[in-house]
Amino acid sequence: MLKDITLGQYFPGNTIAHRLDPRTKILLVVLYIVALFCAKGIVTYALLAACLAICVRISHVGLRQLVRGLKPVLFIMIFTGILNLFFTPGTRYVVEWGFLRISDTGLYNAVFMVLRIMLLIMGTFLMTYTTSPISLTDGLERLLNWMKRFRVPVHELAMMMSIALRFIPTLIEETDKIMSAQKARGADFESGNLVQKAKAMIPILVPLFISAFRRADELATAMECRCYHGGEGRTRLHVLRYAPRDIIALCLGGAITVGVVVLSRFGL
Repeated sequence: MLKDITLGQYFPGNTIAHRLDPRTKILLVVLYIVALFCAKGIVTYALLAACLAICVRISHVGLRQLVRGLKPVLFIMIFTGILNLFFTPGTRYVVEWGFLRISDTGLYNAVFMVLRIMLLIMGTFLMTYTTSPISLTDGLERLLNWMKRFRVPVHELAMMMSIALRFIPTLIEETDKIMSAQKARGADFESGNLVQKAKAMIPILVPLFISAFRRADELATAMECRCYHGGEGRTRLHVLRYAPRDIIALCLGGAITVGVVVLSRFGL
């Protein structure tokens, strides 16, 4: 299960998706999320799914990687679907079994809620797969640059988000190593009830926290040795500039979002 967590990983490439400005990709993801939450029916969801499939095809990341990233949140999707399935009232009930009743509205909401979560996770993961952590930091900082007028530490916030995203795969790999070492010593993480499984995780959490704090201290020392003092007065090796492909991508993303909003007004 830990190996299926792909959040924070970056797959290098030279596709159009990789060459887009990170600000463009962040804005496109925002537009995608807005369109996804405005979608109401089959037509709008099919349109967004087709757009995601085209982006996956262009990025050459592979649908298998995106589907693999859904496995850790499979329980959340199933739980959300069950809640919408059995606890959504409606005018007509499809199945009645004791106090459990499934309405047509509940079935409709369950299917589209699970589909929305899947498309949301796959769309956001695609951005991290095609954008390096450094580029993502620069893009966030440039987009939030206007907040500096209100004395908001934009650079520090962007740097913390980037470091947190970057260290997710590292911590997952460290957790896998600790679990393998504990299993070699006879630890059992699968048998027993929920309380026993939770207690069995203590030998994993303690060394994991120690390792995380040690890595954080080493990173802070390395940044201080390189005279890092925040973003004030710093220059950049790669200056972000919008290219014609970025303008075209933003226009297409805005047009699709407007189209989804208009179609959702008609319940499509």
